[in-house]
Amino acid sequence: MTVIDYSLYLVTGRNLLPLGKDYYQSLEESLQGGVTLVQIREKHADTAEFLEIATKSKAICDKYNVPVLINDRIDIALAVHAHGVHLGQTDMSVAQARAMLPPGAIIGVSCNNEEHVKNALRDGVDYIGIGAVWGTKTKKLTNPLVGVRGVGSLLEVLDGTGVKGVVIGGIKSTNLLRTLHGSVSRTNHAVDGVAVVSDIVASSEPRHAAEKLSKVLRAFKADLPISVLAVRADSARHSIIEGVVRLMKVVRELNPLVHQITNNVVATQSANVTLAIGGSPIMATEPQEMEDLSRICNSLLINIGTMRSDGMLSMSRAGYFANANQKPLVFDPVGIGASTFRKDTVQELLNVFQASAIKGNAGELAALAGSVEVETKGVDSIGSGFKDPISFVMTLARKERCVVVLTGPVDYLSDGVTVITLRNGHEILGKITGSGCIAGSSVATFCAAAAFESQEPPNAGKLVRGDILLGSVAGILVLTVAAEVAAARSDVKGPGTFLPALIDELWALTPETLRSKAKLEIHA
Repeated sequence: MTVIDYSLYLVTGRNLLPLGKDYYQSLEESLQGGVTLVQIREKHADTAEFLEIATKSKAICDKYNVPVLINDRIDIALAVHAHGVHLGQTDMSVAQARAMLPPGAIIGVSCNNEEHVKNALRDGVDYIGIGAVWGTKTKKLTNPLVGVRGVGSLLEVLDGTGVKGVVIGGIKSTNLLRTLHGSVSRTNHAVDGVAVVSDIVASSEPRHAAEKLSKVLRAFKADLPISVLAVRADSARHSIIEGVVRLMKVVRELNPLVHQITNNVVATQSANVTLAIGGSPIMATEPQEMEDLSRICNSLLINIGTMRSDGMLSMSRAGYFANANQKPLVFDPVGIGASTFRKDTVQELLNVFQASAIKGNAGELAALAGSVEVETKGVDSIGSGFKDPISFVMTLARKERCVVVLTGPVDYLSDGVTVITLRNGHEILGKITGSGCIAGSSVATFCAAAAFESQEPPNAGKLVRGDILLGSVAGILVLTVAAEVAAARSDVKGPGTFLPALIDELWALTPETLRSKAKLEIHA
């Protein structure tokens, strides 16, 4: 059996060729650029034309030792001695194809849900094509979009089978890294390749287009064993607290620019909290500014508190460009459980961009995870909370491939490997409007410092640099310790006098105070 490299899988589409570009020339240039597998797809050609195209295409691929698969047509695959076929859900059965093809032939099947995958495994396929991941104009979709975040559950079905997984549907260089990063299961099962059509075929420079995709694929693969999840089982409480103290200093020295698309009810106090900590806020929402701001800001906070349909574009563009520029992105799904519109918006946004950290209360994170353990009322949680919050945040962090911050009387933070609990704060913090929103501002500010401190060189395989778990711990710990100090002041009589006192104490907070008051535990 031929060993197949599925990493950069080209699916042909002659109708997408730019004006004046020869199909065979385009194919050869794409192979020169790094394509590792070619599927010849001809949905409208008659048999004689398909056979001619397949014969000439395979001859070109043979020059570069790149295997060829044929879409659907077993007769064409046999005639040109292709390496195998790719079948759709309505094509010939795998058993029939296997009986007709020679031993060792590769058979792949398109899958859109877990039942498709289970059936494909029972049928003995060699790989599955999962999609569509993004909307695509190259093929009319007969099934719902899987979405980036829907790929992981399908990959989990492949665990231990040896069957490969390839994603397809609207994949381009502009969304490839988001696709790769998000298409990983909770068991750290990553895709084996990406199938690309228009980004290569429609390019006037297919070699360059393939090289661009190949560069990202190689960089991501090299980084994957470490992943975004930092192993910290051997980390001591003391070292984490000292890390927070170090980030406090970095924030004061760096004065990070924190871009915040946030709840307009609390924009002023969020900006004031950012300033008090040592950051510099910019509260910009115009979609046309997002690309430019992503270059100059040190982190991004997206808070959906006052959700509007016209704000979707700003959030998606800001998140996309934050990923592209490897800036920390803190996402706050405020009140996600309050309406179907909010739930659908959050799902759509998280398929567009990859969050570095997701922060929310029990009700918000339960709604995000699809859990029924916690009820919500507006933007607040009601009920007793999760039975096992430690397992919950760890599982959600693995699923979303980011740090998860669960706020409440006890704060739980996880990167999917370790959970850190923080027991600081004061009940009065929950009596001011937007206490959760300002927590997001604090986390985004310290994540900016964590990214700056890392001094990692740009890496095409990463969406963010720095220790996001430490930055998130710092953001919550600094805010809750300052809240304790503020609440104990004699001039604080209630929520009205607490907020200005909190801002003052954030400004005045010292490393000594933080060290003495921090209530932090590590659960590895």
